[in-house]
Amino acid sequence: MTTIKINQEKCIKCRKCETICPVHLFSLNDGKMEVTPDKCIVCGHCVAVCPSYTIDHGEFPENKVHSFDRNNLPSPESLDLLIKSRRSNRAFSNAAVPAELLERIVEAAHRAPTASNLQQIEIIVVTDSEVLKAISQATVDKFYGLATMLNKPFIKPVLKPFMPANYRYVPEFLKMKKMLSEGNDPILRGATAAIFFVTPKDCRFGCQNSNLAYQNASLMAEALGVAQFYTGFVFTVAGMDGRINKLLGIDGKIHAGMAIGMPKFKFDKYIDKKDIKVRYIR
Repeated sequence: MTTIKINQEKCIKCRKCETICPVHLFSLNDGKMEVTPDKCIVCGHCVAVCPSYTIDHGEFPENKVHSFDRNNLPSPESLDLLIKSRRSNRAFSNAAVPAELLERIVEAAHRAPTASNLQQIEIIVVTDSEVLKAISQATVDKFYGLATMLNKPFIKPVLKPFMPANYRYVPEFLKMKKMLSEGNDPILRGATAAIFFVTPKDCRFGCQNSNLAYQNASLMAEALGVAQFYTGFVFTVAGMDGRINKLLGIDGKIHAGMAIGMPKFKFDKYIDKKDIKVRYIR
């Protein structure tokens, strides 16, 4: 059980802990801050917000609590430029991503919020070239099989009117097989590493949590000058076929992933998107 104690002599009764706690553990009674820790989700908000270092939380000893100067945070302008400049760069060089950069990308992903702070995401980092090739092969094989089936003369006339979006990809899936056989990987595009975000099968918010983690990782990769793109084809197939899970040695579900590598070149311009679609309800 989580233990939380309040040093009443140091407490200045600012009630920030009471305000910020998502599960309402704190309350001010008879001039004292009180806490009932039994429902704590171990988010650390109370410890991070307390100005007088009053809260002794069993899950956050001194070595896990770090003060920082908010003046050192990126300016809104620099963050805005990072977001605008982030691109899905599929042009990789043959150079491996240095281990220290991989670690920083993984750490950024790990820092993403998760529903109820359950932190159920497992991060799988693949740098083995043979495993990367096998992932691409398994993905292409599955899509080629589906495309071949959908193109059968007794199936296509029946299904195409009801599945136009699916049939739009059929020519691409058929082409993938030829590309891969010629040594041109259409899935991971020659990436020297891939990162996958996995949760237990019964994780209710696995998809949302994993994609929040991916977004952190994606922005960190951009900041570090590492090229990356979202591996939607891979985890789509992973949800249909057990080969990729077996290759990665996982029993859970892949919800997101990224192919990464050092870039052949970098972009020095950002491009405006279509006009924003937004509604303010006031």
